Amino acid sequence: MYDRAVSDPEAGLSAEQLGAYFALVEVGSLLQYAVDEHLRADGDLSYVQFQILARLTDAPDGRLRMTDLADGVVYSRSGLTYQAGLLVNRGLITRAPSPDDERSVIVTVTDAGRALVAHVLPGHVERVQQLLFAPLSGDDVTAFGAVLGRIREHMRAVPPRSAKPRAARRKAG
Repeated sequence: MYDRAVSDPEAGLSAEQLGAYFALVEVGSLLQYAVDEHLRADGDLSYVQFQILARLTDAPDGRLRMTDLADGVVYSRSGLTYQAGLLVNRGLITRAPSPDDERSVIVTVTDAGRALVAHVLPGHVERVQQLLFAPLSGDDVTAFGAVLGRIREHMRAVPPRSAKPRAARRKAG
């Protein structure tokens, strides 16, 4: 598919699109690896666990529905449940049934969770600044943000699986 795309743009991605795609994937992987390495060393957190804590810290009252959290971090419900369980065990978040919807679970960041985010955030920001933004001018950052924003909006037009309603269970009999 990719080999033909270089010589026949109608068959797949053009050489320019292919180069942009591979650059994006590589940059994302390199950045995530470096950030994950820092988070594990500084806070004993995985990248996903940090995302969970950071989103909760930024949320009103430090609380989100589990489904909204899964959508925000683009993670499977089962994977998020596992990661949340690890954070609960460390006292960094709590989980409780929603008072509004018995099927929903509300996740809340604890004071210890907020403190850990505050502890790892300076190093996180430093890594992102150093690896992602250092080679860019102010105009580059503006254009980069605008392009990524359009792509994100386009991709979010169809919600990730984690945000889609669950299929209704069939009743036996």
